[in-house]
Amino acid sequence: MSIKLSDVLKNADKASPVDSAVSEYEEQFKSAERGGSDDEQSDHKTINNLYYDLVTDFFEYGWGKSFHFAPRVPGESFKASLARHEHYMAHTLGLRPGMVVADIGCGVGGPLMEIARFSGARIVGVNSNAYQLERARKLTDEAQLTDLADFIHCDFLSVEAPDESFDAAYSIEASCCAPDKVSIYNEIYRLLKPGASFGAYEYCMTDRFDETNAQHVRIKADIQLGGGLLIIDDYQTVNDALRTVGFEVLETRDLTLQTGPSIPWYQSLAGSGISFASFRSSRIGRSVTHGTLRVLEALRVVPQGSVRVAHTLNLCAVAMVEAGRLGIFTPMYFVHARKPA
Repeated sequence: MSIKLSDVLKNADKASPVDSAVSEYEEQFKSAERGGSDDEQSDHKTINNLYYDLVTDFFEYGWGKSFHFAPRVPGESFKASLARHEHYMAHTLGLRPGMVVADIGCGVGGPLMEIARFSGARIVGVNSNAYQLERARKLTDEAQLTDLADFIHCDFLSVEAPDESFDAAYSIEASCCAPDKVSIYNEIYRLLKPGASFGAYEYCMTDRFDETNAQHVRIKADIQLGGGLLIIDDYQTVNDALRTVGFEVLETRDLTLQTGPSIPWYQSLAGSGISFASFRSSRIGRSVTHGTLRVLEALRVVPQGSVRVAHTLNLCAVAMVEAGRLGIFTPMYFVHARKPA
């Protein structure tokens, strides 16, 4: 395992001060939570970039190229469930050849490539993190999908594209990184042509979340710190924001609430009943990775501070499992909306 892990981490600059970057991230996060700056958008941009510079290699190692969760049924592999989740978004939005579609917060391009293959539409990935876009361009080129993919390096609250540029837009567990839903939805609304659709899988606290329950509050805080999120909204905030900017809301529902036999969305993090393919993301796999990193860091094979990054991510993973079992959090509140014609 150490060889594969070092293969992933060698993408990072070994001379970079990862340990000091973790400290800066933690300080910036705590400062923003305390209201240390009057510019919320700047706070979020700084934290997002610090966070994803640190965690992208770990995400890709443990999760693959699609950084999201998905509904899953017995007999379905983890990888297949991610692809089905992406296909569902493309199908719901009616994506097809000839359309130009915005992927808001595209990560390293995993969903973008899958949706481009599935739909034949041209997908434009929007991302403010330079390292993730570097990876996305490389992976897209390797997949020979450059004719169906493009990328814009910018803040997704101020996308460098004219009004009414896109035939559709989607965001897969990414708009949670915005300072507020009205800001991000307003920018997406601007980018869409009249009559175009928008879909998203949103992080939300569910109706079961109790802000007076100390355990609930602690779990939410751990998800936020470990996930680089200053806010996690509830259903109503998301719905109200869509309508505030002018969207017609066509459908909203929590996709974690499956009918019939299903595998909980957090199972890949919990550790029981795992397959070899999902080992790295499991509780046991994370523990093995953590121990391996300690050795590699001591030998200076990986950057100093790698263990601290893994610890932060593990904090989030443990909290997500707790939140999932309590039913107080969902990573896939599905929204489908349309800009009036």
